[in-house]
Amino acid sequence: MPHPQPHEHHHVPTTHPRRRLAVRLQDERFSGLLLLVAAVVALVWANSPWRETYHAVAGTVLGPAALQLDLTVSAWAADGLLAIFFFVVGLELKTELVTGSLRKLDAALLPVLAAVLGMVGPAVVYTAVQLANASGAGKGWAIPTATDIAFALALLGIFGRGLPPALRVFLMTLAVVDDLLAITVIAMFYTEEIRVLPLLGALAAVAGFAAVVRRRARRWWLLVPLALLAWGLMHASGVHATVAGVLMGLSVPAGIRPGEQDSLTHRFVERVQPWSAGLVLPVFAFFAAGVTVVDSGLGEVLSDPVAIGVTAGLVLGKSLGIWGGVAILVKTTRLRLGNGVDLADLLGVAMLAGIGFTVSLLIADLSFGGSASGDAAKLAVIAGSVISAVAGGATLRIRAKVRVRGRAARTVTGTVRGGYRAASGRARRR
Repeated sequence: MPHPQPHEHHHVPTTHPRRRLAVRLQDERFSGLLLLVAAVVALVWANSPWRETYHAVAGTVLGPAALQLDLTVSAWAADGLLAIFFFVVGLELKTELVTGSLRKLDAALLPVLAAVLGMVGPAVVYTAVQLANASGAGKGWAIPTATDIAFALALLGIFGRGLPPALRVFLMTLAVVDDLLAITVIAMFYTEEIRVLPLLGALAAVAGFAAVVRRRARRWWLLVPLALLAWGLMHASGVHATVAGVLMGLSVPAGIRPGEQDSLTHRFVERVQPWSAGLVLPVFAFFAAGVTVVDSGLGEVLSDPVAIGVTAGLVLGKSLGIWGGVAILVKTTRLRLGNGVDLADLLGVAMLAGIGFTVSLLIADLSFGGSASGDAAKLAVIAGSVISAVAGGATLRIRAKVRVRGRAARTVTGTVRGGYRAASGRARRR
């Protein structure tokens, strides 16, 4: 889910290997592939004869107990490293709100509503499955509501060639709002107890971080300690620690001052995003996706009501919520897609939005931890994301071919008509 900036500055890669890698990690297709490889390696290891070693590594406790930071390695990946990813999300949210697709409400309203409906649809589908099975696992309703923009945009770029460019903007806007809603859900529904003093301390540290960056000071030796302090206090408060990353990202100025070539948010993304895409997300995926199914059987895990609900939510709920919701809105209100995009184009994008992965895996862990339901949910996130990717990619490819054939037919028709009119004109002159 690393999002590319809407106003990207493409720099010429240098011959330095580190610079080449940083540029490579800006490509959502490459970073998405890296994320997928990490998840596959984890799945294979967790189901190999050496699976106990995998779980031993993931369950190793590190950190000082006196500061309540004695966390397992997998918890450090989810609560610690993932805060860097959410910092990038906050930077991109700020850019979209100030200079991007969310700056004008009238233009952003339809994708914003699509994002809301795209979260409601999966939640309703998941809840309906749990009620029908009387599973008592309703607290996992938020698992299938997230969209992983890294995979979604990568597949749109591969299979959507020939479709209107505005479709990418629609998906980016939808995903940014989806991220904001997912962060809100995590903060509101996955916080069991709030400790006021640490929370106030965390907000004070975020305010200090904001004061420093607003003075255009980018001294790492000052910003990094403030960021670590904000994260640590947020973790101690009971609110999920990644929220601190989002708040700090939102505090960075997104405007361009006189004499500056690009915004401070963009410069921070350029520095931090390669670390997020190249280290944070693969490590998180590695420790989140390692579900052991060989002991209980793949069929038994996937037949769990939680797995059925998550898979159905991602595959059906997202499509029904986004495509169905937009179809109703454009037919019953004044809202329109515009810019050459129609409902048939949007169907494949709605399917791609069912690729949950990063945030869905995080919410699965927050909902059920390392229980059997948690394992079923995580495996269902992977299965539902793969199904959504295949269905969305195929739908986009078919739609792109239809559009290309339509343009070719119109070109031929126009040429024939033009030739007929020219011939008729010459005949009249004679």
